[in-house]
Amino acid sequence: MPRPYNFAPGPATLPEPVLTRAAAEMLDWHGSGMSVMEMSHRGKEFGEIIARAEADLRELLAVPPPFRILFMQGGGLGENAIVPLNLSRGGTADFIVTGSWSQKSQKEARRYCTVNLAATTEATGFTAIPDAATWSLSRDAAYVHACTNETIHGVEFQSLPDLKALGSDAPLVIDCSSHILSRPIDWTKVGVAFGGAQKNVGMSGVTIVIVREDLLGRALPICPSAFDYQNVADNGSMYNTPPTYAVYIAGLVFQWMKEQGGVAAMERRNIEKAALLYDCIDASGFYVNHVDRACRSRMNVPFFLSDERLNEPFLAGARERGLLQLKGHKSVGGMRASIYNAMPLSGVQALVAYMQEFAARHR
Repeated sequence: MPRPYNFAPGPATLPEPVLTRAAAEMLDWHGSGMSVMEMSHRGKEFGEIIARAEADLRELLAVPPPFRILFMQGGGLGENAIVPLNLSRGGTADFIVTGSWSQKSQKEARRYCTVNLAATTEATGFTAIPDAATWSLSRDAAYVHACTNETIHGVEFQSLPDLKALGSDAPLVIDCSSHILSRPIDWTKVGVAFGGAQKNVGMSGVTIVIVREDLLGRALPICPSAFDYQNVADNGSMYNTPPTYAVYIAGLVFQWMKEQGGVAAMERRNIEKAALLYDCIDASGFYVNHVDRACRSRMNVPFFLSDERLNEPFLAGARERGLLQLKGHKSVGGMRASIYNAMPLSGVQALVAYMQEFAARHR
């Protein structure tokens, strides 16, 4: 019997071949006599695992040499503190607030630095991204923060802003937790990219941070040593014990992605899946998505039924069909389908077929 399709926003679905391989290697990784869970993080076996994971991630995202790849802990929420602790120097940071996650980011950063709200779409319900030409950037900002895919509101930057063209010399920091590896990153425009793995990379526990080398060594004195980017980089992500099994699972996902054709192939599939689902919503006259079409997320698709009294019947029918975790976030309601890299086209096709049938029965 086929596995259900899991549309959870995170922790989220994983490629079935990754789960199968992890199961096969659970008791004995490559003849070592140990599970990865039991390995010393300083042993040669785990050293091979983390080195390959880093090399494969660098290849997949075409990360240039001036950037360091760090495997950390704390998730995206942790980075909301770790970034200002490392980059702000106690000065000012600019924030572009386009949804719940960037809202949380600027709130946390206020504990460590001065926050300038350079742009926000809160007044219009976080349904669009403000034109970069309208941003009120600080003259002396230590960095500019943007969440490039808002998991809850379904808003995604389709391209990164060029801060230099906007007159800012500050590095751009992007929280790309929920769409990392779904599309390329233009590293000429980025100073730091970070993301929790549990949405589009692997299991919860590891946070990926990719930081330009010239931004190392700037941590505030109050920054915990385990969260100082310089310390983590100098120690190959092993200043403290890393989340070893989460790194291993991420590494298996990277290998699976390479077998599938890499980020370019993932992006083509994601465009196809998102178009299929949005076309269903737009043509239905029964479902609605409120996000500006120019910045709709390919990863997280929120939608609402025309009659909210049908929400529970919709979810119950979906579960019966093996379509799981479609309930929207409690702060916005409605439905949400997260269609990350690991969600096959067949899963979106099954969801669309169900949505069309449900709408036909309840008009």
